[in-house]
Amino acid sequence: MALYLGKYIPGNPTIIVQNMPGAGGVVAANYIYAVAKPDGLTLGAFNPGLYFDQLVGRPEVKFDWSKFTWIGSPEQNYVLHYIRADTPFKTIEDLRNAKEPPRCGSTGTGTTGHYLPRLLDETLGVKTTIVSGYQGGAEIDLAVERNEIVCWSPLIATYFGREPYKRWHKSGFVRVVVQTGAKRDERLRDVPTLNELMQQYKTSDSAKRLAKVILTAATLGRPISAPPGLPLERMKILRGAYAKTLKDPELLAEAAKRGWEVEPLTGEELQSLAKDVVAQPREVIERIKWVMGN
Repeated sequence: MALYLGKYIPGNPTIIVQNMPGAGGVVAANYIYAVAKPDGLTLGAFNPGLYFDQLVGRPEVKFDWSKFTWIGSPEQNYVLHYIRADTPFKTIEDLRNAKEPPRCGSTGTGTTGHYLPRLLDETLGVKTTIVSGYQGGAEIDLAVERNEIVCWSPLIATYFGREPYKRWHKSGFVRVVVQTGAKRDERLRDVPTLNELMQQYKTSDSAKRLAKVILTAATLGRPISAPPGLPLERMKILRGAYAKTLKDPELLAEAAKRGWEVEPLTGEELQSLAKDVVAQPREVIERIKWVMGN
């Protein structure tokens, strides 16, 4: 994105990328919210699930998710849950009736590997033993191959976008048992969606609401924001430039080469979603605390 965005901003500025590690993105989010000047010269890209930390009241959070100036996101993501095919679990029903819960990998509480299994427990009664502490997806992949764990919940784009998942899917090494999203992915036509399963098992309305709040994180994709209080004219310039960037022929060609699916969200759409997800009743927040491992 940094290679192309400047083309569509008056003056064609150079975009400098600077990593700001710490607390799974909280440090960067706090910086954009409270330290960076609201002049449009500093943008942030951080974990779309950080609003969980705000909802459960974690003291390190110094931002209000709904008040960021949202610029746009290049994609909308959904999550799947896979399990090694040599396990006895072929369907969600098998998992619901498991005498011993399967062991699934996770890198931390705010990640799909943690919150999707917890959500499956809350909505469908699927128990999982979550093994946390892996440094990243590559370490989880290796643990699955070694049979230390047998399941994980990556993004669908990740599953179809890189190895070893392409090989695993083709060879039948793993079996996908559920996917999120409003409809089934064309590449997973035999795999039920969480919505379908919640209808089948008559999941309560409160649990369905919880699922919507939790899964919005993946839908936000890789959101870009500016500090709160950005002048309206500069917000319009940045949102317009971002939207044009995602239609740039060279960027789209590079994205296709890398297997990156571009499915944008506008700044206006992000702003609306951000307001919705943080406006939750106490009972939903209490269940989010459980999902997050509090």
